[in-house]
Amino acid sequence: MQIIRTLAKCVREYKKPAILAPVIIAGEVAIECFIPFVTAELVRNIENKCELSVIVKYGLILLLLAAASLTCGALAGHFAAIASCGFAKNVRHDAYCAIQNYSFANMDKFSTAGLVTRLTTDVTYVQMSFMMIIRTAIRSPMMIIFALVMAISISPKMSLAFTVVIPVLAVGLWLIFKYAHPIFKTVFKKYDNLNNSVEENVSGMRVVKSFVREDYEREKFKKASDDVADGFTRAEKILALNSPIMQFCFNALMLMVCFFGSQLIIKSNATDLDVPGFSALLTYGAQVLMSLMMLSMIIVTLTLSAESASRLTELLDEVSAIQNPTHPVTEVRDGSILFDKVSFSYSENAEKKSLSGIDLFIASGETVGIVGGTGSGKTSLIQLISRLYDVTEGSVKVGGVDVREYDIETLRNEVSVVLQKNVLFSGTIKDNLRWGDANATDEDMIRVCKLAEAHEFIETFPDKYDTYITQGGTNVSGGQKQRLCIARALLKKPKILILDDSTSAVDTKTDALIRRAFAEEIPDTTKIIIAQRISSVEHADKIIVLDGGSIESVGNHEELLKISPIYKEIYESQTKGASDDE
Repeated sequence: MQIIRTLAKCVREYKKPAILAPVIIAGEVAIECFIPFVTAELVRNIENKCELSVIVKYGLILLLLAAASLTCGALAGHFAAIASCGFAKNVRHDAYCAIQNYSFANMDKFSTAGLVTRLTTDVTYVQMSFMMIIRTAIRSPMMIIFALVMAISISPKMSLAFTVVIPVLAVGLWLIFKYAHPIFKTVFKKYDNLNNSVEENVSGMRVVKSFVREDYEREKFKKASDDVADGFTRAEKILALNSPIMQFCFNALMLMVCFFGSQLIIKSNATDLDVPGFSALLTYGAQVLMSLMMLSMIIVTLTLSAESASRLTELLDEVSAIQNPTHPVTEVRDGSILFDKVSFSYSENAEKKSLSGIDLFIASGETVGIVGGTGSGKTSLIQLISRLYDVTEGSVKVGGVDVREYDIETLRNEVSVVLQKNVLFSGTIKDNLRWGDANATDEDMIRVCKLAEAHEFIETFPDKYDTYITQGGTNVSGGQKQRLCIARALLKKPKILILDDSTSAVDTKTDALIRRAFAEEIPDTTKIIIAQRISSVEHADKIIVLDGGSIESVGNHEELLKISPIYKEIYESQTKGASDDE
């Protein structure tokens, strides 16, 4: 019921066609069930040697009923198509919007491939089920009810045959659903693995080819594909029982109607049941069984889509771990940052905290460097500033206010982060830069690109700032991509600028030019630079050395060379390497 309630909210503006479709179908079914009755009356009149005018009258009635049935069927299909396609559009929209609102903690629960499968394959299955529910799932039960009523009105005794066959079929369909549904549940997880294999291979194609690992990737894909095929094969073997069960019930019912119906006609001398009534009963029997067959197809479709509906509901019901407060602060005073007894872990069940006992104050406008080994907690630390994650213990304050008290959009607009994985989107350079400021002028973009040392290489492109960037920025170098991402971050005019190892792909001269431009052009912006190269942070106001999720030392370059063994070791290894190269 929770799944139904959640997905029902996605019908919204398509309620009218979703209601009209089954209402019109009810009319269509009533007309179709009335046609055999009228036909039987026509046959009786012919047997009684009626006049031609009577035959014409009944013929016109049947023609009008057929036309009305056709019209109802066409209208029902029209409204059902509008409702199902609109419903699917809303499900896809709501799921996508839900993902956009997730915190990083929520995103960690789902794989990228799994999200793609849910927004494509799962939505398609649910749309197909919705179409069947508002059309076939309404039509079939109504047809069974109306046909049974008409059959009882013709011969109550013969109608008992229907009560024998229907329970047998119902039990068979229930068993099919019971055993097929768990298999589909596991198949969709295998679908995620298949999509993940494709995604990894396509995005990492250059690495695959450079290491000549095509055969390995093909084998990995084949295994994932075979797993999906095996799962569907097992499920289809069970679903294949649907057809023989239906044929058995259909033939059994026809046999009973023919055998007992003919006996009833002979024994009662056509008083309890006549030939036209018998003919109508055969038609109603066929209608009931065809409706049951359609219901079995619905069961198959619902079995297939039940897990899809569950997976989509999981997306829609997922509540972001980070929420706006009831009365959020909507202005960031300055770029000062205070870490007060901060501890953090990515999971409640984590054996070790990623950060522990962090006490740190950064004044507004300061340039701060952060160094440390892999896994020391550098990225974890800066992700807490823009509230990409919430602290486990303690508090982080920006501009003197706990980040949990800010309006999330306000806070993140004032904290610009250039993460380790630089991402450019398909579109022109201008399109990518305007992620920082949608209303930025050409002059604004040129200014920040000069600060990020990107203007010079952009001018070498034939289309300059209108140069098209392919998906993922594959047509620019790593260093160019980093500089464009820095320029994009600067367009936000943030109070805090965080560079998470964002100049690792540029040469030391360009790195120095970028840092000098920052010092001269944005002196009031707090600048936090995470770097592997000591040269990138040695001129910072202060440098933080992290080790194992804790602060090992804080000081300027000269002080750390005296008090921090870790910093001294990094510095000497880099300067020794440089002198050896010379």
